[in-house]
Amino acid sequence: MAVSGSKDFEPNVAEYVEEAFERCGLELRTGYDARTARRSLNLLFADWANRGLNRWTIKQVTQTLASGIAEYPVGTITLAVSASGSFSIAETITGGTSGATASVITKPTSTSLTITVPSGTFSASETITGGTSGASTTTTAVASLEDTQASIDILSGVIRRSSSDIAVTRISRDDYLTIANKSTTGRPTQFYVDRQITPVVKIWPTPENSTDEFIYDRLVRIDDADTSVDTVGVPFRFYPCLTAGLAYYLSLKKAPDRVQILKGLYEEEFQRAADEDRDKANINLVPSYTFVSATS
Repeated sequence: MAVSGSKDFEPNVAEYVEEAFERCGLELRTGYDARTARRSLNLLFADWANRGLNRWTIKQVTQTLASGIAEYPVGTITLAVSASGSFSIAETITGGTSGATASVITKPTSTSLTITVPSGTFSASETITGGTSGASTTTTAVASLEDTQASIDILSGVIRRSSSDIAVTRISRDDYLTIANKSTTGRPTQFYVDRQITPVVKIWPTPENSTDEFIYDRLVRIDDADTSVDTVGVPFRFYPCLTAGLAYYLSLKKAPDRVQILKGLYEEEFQRAADEDRDKANINLVPSYTFVSATS
């Protein structure tokens, strides 16, 4: 007998839900059953983010730094405008109607500005003015925070200058707070991730030019399960873990007599997936030598 020759098995949300209901000893019957299952599935994804089980969603970001700007969104915030050519990098822009403010990071096109996290909310069709250049233009759409708010964490980063990369060290909130002079400029060597609803990364020393690049690996959310026909953005090896987790979540609501067995199966499948989802690089251990000076 011949094998299928196909390797495209990819259940959609409805099929995961059906399998989870069957593990609960139930059948999917109503529209509400499907809706409550999708809600449980999205909550499961949030649990995976807390457990760090979504390394396939790592995105590498290259952020060109702006002289004098120490705080950047984790991701990209783009403000669509009628024209951006007259604005200068690192200047503050102010909305004429909303009063919102932000700093210009880069000007990727003639009709958009990449900005820091706004203070306030820019409104569509309002006039914005540059604090340094005096330039003005009209916004054509409200700046979306979705890309930045989808960020979970930064894993590591480097500063690139003239094609040479130097690793930067992540520091804690307390360490960043106790830096005596945060306005010191130079080539950045440290960063702190402020994990707010709209997360930002704070770099120190403050960039001394607008040509260095901060390149970092960003962990982002798994795409939501919005409809039953959606596929789920997880690798093939995580299908069993996802199914077991959804069945466990559903049992809490619909099959309490099976909670313990389904929870145990989920934790077992999760551990297998977590053990697999790791870097498999060699570890080099270097002995530490202590030099003792002779004393008379």
